[in-house]
Amino acid sequence: MRSAEVAAAVADAHRREWAYVLAATVRVTRDLDVAEECVQEAYARALTAWAAEGIPARPGGWLTTVARRRAIDLLRRDAALRRSLPLLIEDEAAPGPEDEAASSCGPGTWARPGPGMPALDLTDLPVVEGAADDRLRLIFTCCHPALAPETRVALTLRLLCGLTTAEVARAFLVSEPTMAARITRAKKKITAARIPYRVPPPAELPERVDAVLTVVHLLFTTGHTAPAGADLVRRDLVERALDLARMLRLLLPDDPDVASLLALILLTDARAAGRVGPDGRLLLLAEQDRAQWDRAAIDEGIALVRQGLRRRGPGHGPGRLPGRYPLMAAIAAVHSGSPSWADTDWREIVGLYGLLAERWPSPVVALNRAVAIGFADGPAAGLAALDDLATEPQLVGYGYLPAARADFLRQLGRLGKARLAYEEALALTDNSVERDFLTTRLRQLDQP
Repeated sequence: MRSAEVAAAVADAHRREWAYVLAATVRVTRDLDVAEECVQEAYARALTAWAAEGIPARPGGWLTTVARRRAIDLLRRDAALRRSLPLLIEDEAAPGPEDEAASSCGPGTWARPGPGMPALDLTDLPVVEGAADDRLRLIFTCCHPALAPETRVALTLRLLCGLTTAEVARAFLVSEPTMAARITRAKKKITAARIPYRVPPPAELPERVDAVLTVVHLLFTTGHTAPAGADLVRRDLVERALDLARMLRLLLPDDPDVASLLALILLTDARAAGRVGPDGRLLLLAEQDRAQWDRAAIDEGIALVRQGLRRRGPGHGPGRLPGRYPLMAAIAAVHSGSPSWADTDWREIVGLYGLLAERWPSPVVALNRAVAIGFADGPAAGLAALDDLATEPQLVGYGYLPAARADFLRQLGRLGKARLAYEEALALTDNSVERDFLTTRLRQLDQP
């Protein structure tokens, strides 16, 4: 088989199957670094094995089998070494109870079998068992309260979702070396703290679920508009986020934030078919054919928005603002529920963004509110609101800020400054579809 076909199949399996393969392997190793090493080796072996034997019908199953067998081999080798050490090293004294306790740990913790633990026969473990449960275990492990909130999200995006460190760094608006160091520290802390690999009991869920929702939301936004590459959307990430949101909804059916995040994903993704034209050109919301939107997803999302706004979770008592996910879902509902661009209630959207900024202050929320102000009150008002964010450190490398400024400047006829803003946005944009759009806009500035 041609190497190009095999490479493409392995790349596709990495996008689609990474989470399943890693989560199933962690179940065996109870060690993130070892599991990741085994999975990476499985993908490397696939390049040669599939070229010789053909691409398997179930690439995920093949990769999981290879990764788990490698993990079992490492565990057996480690166990054999532990058994042999007493024969190679002459102890000065027999181990006491304290030594026995120190070398063992409870079930489900991040440690390999010690001298005081019973031997495990891993040969009978099924290749793929409870893939959804494995992913939930992994995501809750990565989102343990012992880790800093930003670290929980970054680690889960890297391990569960298979994003590169550069992609995770871009999602957090930080440098790649900073994110690499953060992920490394998180792995070490999980091992040192022996954080359990399990879905937490109901009493612990409220404090854990917000970090999980943040992970799923960032995963969706990364897939909805890919940071880099030839495609505007990474469907594999979008579908993975939707799948995780539905699983969380089953796990926490009464949580308003869970319902609202699912609503946000459904309402936003319902517009996917209209975002790119037949010629591959990016279509703005005003240009999209709304007949292509998924009405069933919109109806389901709007029903969930109503549920999320009616209910109140922890910290959402009477008189308090709804959580950030109900507010974001409400904004998406205004967009998706509008019959046309002209009928969009921009003042309501500005008001919802104002509430969201109170509930969840964020430079990106402020940026979105500024753009909405421009649509509600005119480009001059929008530009003024954007210029107030010019010194915001987290937006310095964020391409959507100069892109939004360029559009308002173009509408105001300030073409020289618009050109500079488009060029800045291009320098900060790696997605090919978005780059083509910005390039076209820049070229149009020279036309009558």
